[in-house]
Amino acid sequence: MSFPGSLTLRVGDALRSIWREAAKFGIVGALAFVLDNGGYNLLVFGLPGGGDGPMAAAPVQASVLATGAATIFSWVGNRYWTYRHQRREKVSQELTLFLIVNVIGLVITAGTVFLSRHLIGLDSALADNVARIFGWVLATLFRFVTYRRYVFVAP
Repeated sequence: MSFPGSLTLRVGDALRSIWREAAKFGIVGALAFVLDNGGYNLLVFGLPGGGDGPMAAAPVQASVLATGAATIFSWVGNRYWTYRHQRREKVSQELTLFLIVNVIGLVITAGTVFLSRHLIGLDSALADNVARIFGWVLATLFRFVTYRRYVFVAP
């Protein structure tokens, strides 16, 4: 096979591999997103028509709590599905790296709520959710890159 032909095959294989990885990562992330944002909205705004949630006065802390629950779900989903062939032998080392990456992601997400609430002065459900979605997108991009490069690496 010629060099251009073999290069084309290798590039195609790499793109298919990344696409499958990104799709699995996206499914785990979408479910974590529902858990994160659903949990946040229940904690801060309560059930629809039911009044404020138990953490209405503490939206940043509610964001941290909801993101923490989603993080645990995400580690299990990514470790045992998305990156099941690339996980580290030392679970404690992998989990430590995962948690460090996710603490940074949590700060990114909670930071957008903080900026929206305390620097811009917006405090509606819409403003909070827009801030969280923006933070979540930034944190997701950060996580995808760092998971591939540093957290879930083949031994």
